[in-house]
Formats: sequence, structure tokens, C-alpha cells
Amino acid sequence: MVPSDLVVDLSRWQFAATALYHFLFVPLTLGLSFILAAMETVYVTTGRTIYKEMAQFWGKLFAINFALGVATGLTMEFEFGTNWSTYSYYVGDVFGAPLAVEGLMAFFMESTFVGLMLLGWHRLNRVQHLTVTWLVALGSNLSALWILIANGFMQDPHGATFNPFTQRLELTSFMHLLFNPDAQAKFVHTSLAGYVTAAIFVVGISAWYLSKGRHIELARRSLRMAALFGVLSSVGVITLGDALGFIDGGKQPTKLAAMEGLWETEQAPASFNAIAFPSQEEQRNLFAIKIPYLLSILVKHDLSTPIVGINQLEQEAAQRIKNGIPALMALQAIQKNPDNKQALATFDAHKQDLGYAFLLKRYAPDVAKATPTQIEKAAKDTIPEVWILFWSFRLMVAAGFAMLVFLIFATLYSLKTDCRRTGFLKIAPWFIPVPFFACEMGWVTAEVGRQPWTVYEQLPTWISASTHSASYMIFSLTGFVLLYTCFIVVEMYLMTKFVRQGPDEPGSRAGGSLAGQPVFAHPLLAPHRD
Repeated sequence: MVPSDLVVDLSRWQFAATALYHFLFVPLTLGLSFILAAMETVYVTTGRTIYKEMAQFWGKLFAINFALGVATGLTMEFEFGTNWSTYSYYVGDVFGAPLAVEGLMAFFMESTFVGLMLLGWHRLNRVQHLTVTWLVALGSNLSALWILIANGFMQDPHGATFNPFTQRLELTSFMHLLFNPDAQAKFVHTSLAGYVTAAIFVVGISAWYLSKGRHIELARRSLRMAALFGVLSSVGVITLGDALGFIDGGKQPTKLAAMEGLWETEQAPASFNAIAFPSQEEQRNLFAIKIPYLLSILVKHDLSTPIVGINQLEQEAAQRIKNGIPALMALQAIQKNPDNKQALATFDAHKQDLGYAFLLKRYAPDVAKATPTQIEKAAKDTIPEVWILFWSFRLMVAAGFAMLVFLIFATLYSLKTDCRRTGFLKIAPWFIPVPFFACEMGWVTAEVGRQPWTVYEQLPTWISASTHSASYMIFSLTGFVLLYTCFIVVEMYLMTKFVRQGPDEPGSRAGGSLAGQPVFAHPLLAPHRD
């Protein structure tokens, strides 16, 4: 029994919604943890209490974001079992390994030490507390590493092989899984995107304080540190984004062709579609503005290699579907008789295209009787939604370069001896949503571009979902959207409240600080006084 198309779509929408909501919190956690560690490092090495005040103030905002990020992230792992049971069975031995390591090593580490970081200012000495803060930053980023190793396997499977007797993917090399090029490039790119997000968050709030003439010293130093951190991170994001695109171009040509709106194979040097209106129904661009030579330079890093278009990729997919039919028929024979050596030999000869035969089963339950029309439909499914990929990628890139320019201006402003009120201070707070938007667009590009696969070229999405009813999926999707929307509202309310309050104690005059004060004011959580 397989799920209906409606249930598959609702399952995708639910996971996409929870992932995108969760990813609003993740980048800020990744970046702000390192900014806190840098601020506290300056405090410990110089003894200047202003940096302690900075670490404590931004630590409050980190705590709010961290708590809500955990709340939105926990449900996602359970969704694999509830909504994607076939996927969990098929790849659980492989996919579960990095997630287990993430939970036992990274998540437990950051969750344990974040409490010590927030409540340990008067219980730990300077070096001990600094060590704890760095461990929180390390744990947050290690958590991202293991999650992206799991995601990297979905994008480009490494370190596993399909067992025809158990009909599951089984882990064969943990090192190949760990050092998957896609996973490593994506980890660095995603982490750096988080650093940029946190840098602009700190710059925007600091600029708001300066424009209001509040907490001048704290705001100036915070803006300077964040701006410098952000410029370096922005350069890294762009550089690693290029590397990730180069990797995806080789491993996922359908994603590349859809991102670029490339319908026909382009001989080198290929032109880059700066703006286009792709029509998947007509398989052409209704309108396009091209930049000569640029696509070859960006994608192939040369001017001699042709770039394969969507139409040719569909033809290649159709051939792989035909080649995968004997593998699927042999797999069915092995299931009936595990000692069938002829079926096993046939399977071994065609197993690299088994996933493509799974695509065909959506239209031809008996693949041995598949018609050319059914094969053509399955081949068309191998192309992701072109207009979504085309525009999500460009919006992400445009936001990335805009953030680099913004952070360069922020750095130049921070180096001034007098931070007078300028137009920059008024613009900066409005720039805070930009990195969050860019991160969301990046995630859309990565995940929509993998379709129609949950595991690229191994397991199609249509067969991966659980066989729930449509009404159940509508109910759960609605519930999650409402709940997570409430989380976003809570986050915005708490962030706004504490930013407006500033590093002052409630009721104190502007210019005060939280130096020497606990992060939480509840008497049961208050530290002991010496």
C-alpha cells in the first residue's frame, strides 16, 4: 500500500513548514554563540567589564532564541517516523547514525553547558565560564555538522549500499558518510550563513541603540565586533556557496539546470540567465536577460565544458528508468526466492538504476508492462519545480551580496571615532530580516532541488511517506503551523521586550548595565553572592 499523492504533498508541506520555522532560529544560535564567546574572550583577556556586560546582554537574547529553537526542532525527528515511515525503514540504519551522534554528543553538550553559561557568572571563575561559553558555541556548531551530514546523505548518498534481501540501505563506511563532500561544503556554508545572520542581528540592534543615544559604549563595541565578524563570514558564505554549487552541479545536474532555467544543453561558454520567467509546461523561458560567458565561469570554472540542459536530462532519465526495470523485477523475484542466483545477478547488473524504476511504479504498478507514455511521465518527474528553484536561488544570492555590502558599510561606520546619528543607523535595524530570508531561500533551493527524491537517485519522495489519511495530515499540518506561529510571536515579543529594556535593570536609568547581575531574576535561579 502506498500513500496517495495528496497525502504525500501534505506530508511534504508539513515537514517543509516545520523545517522552515525551525530554521528561523538555527542560524542565529550558530552565529550568536561565537559572538558571545568572542566578547567574553576579550573580557577575560583584558579585564574590561564592558565586554562582560556585552556578553551578558546578548546572552539573554541568545537564551530566548535557543529555547524556542529547541522547541521547534525536537518534533522534526519524530516526523520521520510518523509521516515518513517508508523512508525511515529504507534508510534508518544510515540516516539514524549521524542523528544519534548529534543527540548524544552535540545537543547534550550544548544543552548542558548553556545552563552553566547563563547561570554560572557567579559560580565559575572567569576562565571556567569562558570555557563553558566556547563549549556552547562548539556544541551548537557540532549539532549543525551532524544534521548536515545526515542531509548530505540525502543529497548525495555516500557510505551505504542497498541490501536486496532486507530491501534497505545499509551503512558500509561511516568515514565516507562523514566526509561526504556535499555534507562538508554545506556545513561550512550553512554555519557561515548563521554567523552572518548573528552579525547583522547585533549590528541592527546596536545601530538602533546608537540612533536613540542609549548604551553608547556597549552599542559601539558590539557593532564593531559584529561588523568585522560579519564581513569575514559574508566572504566565506559567498566562496563556499560557489564551492557547493560546483559540487551540486556535478552530482545533481537536474538541480543545476533548474536553478539556471536551462532547457537546452549549452555549449561553452554558456550565458547566465540573470532574469527569466521559466515555463515548465512549455519547457522554455518566456523571457530572459542573459549575461554572456558567466554561467560557464560560475558552474564549471572554465570556458570549455558544455552544460547539460533539462530536455537532455529527461532523455537520460528515461533511459535509466528502462535500465532500472530489470533491477526492480529481479528484486521482486529475490523477495519470493532469496536463493534465486539468476535474479541476484540481474539485480547486481542494474541496481544503480533501481531508484529510477521506483519512479515508474507511480504510473505503472507492473513495470514490466510500462508504456512509453508512462516512462515519459516518470522521466519528467525527475525535474524539480524550475520557477521555484530559479527564483529562490537568485533571491538568496542577491541577499548575500546585499549583506556583504551592508556589513562593509557597517565596518567603515564602526571605525569612526564619533558615532554620530546618520542614515546608516536608521537603515540598519530594517536589515535584520534579510539574512533570515536568505537562509530560508537557501534551504528551499537545497530541498526543492533534490526532488523527486528523498534520497537522491535511490528513493523517490512519492513512495517514502506514511499511509495516513488526508484528514489526519490536514489536522496535523494546521496544528503545527498554528503552534509554530505562536512560537514566532513569542520570540518576537520577548526579543523586542528585552531589546527595548536594554542591558539596564528594570526601572534603572539609561546607561546602566547588567554587569554583576544574573541573567534570570527569579530568586530560585539567582546565584549565590560571595
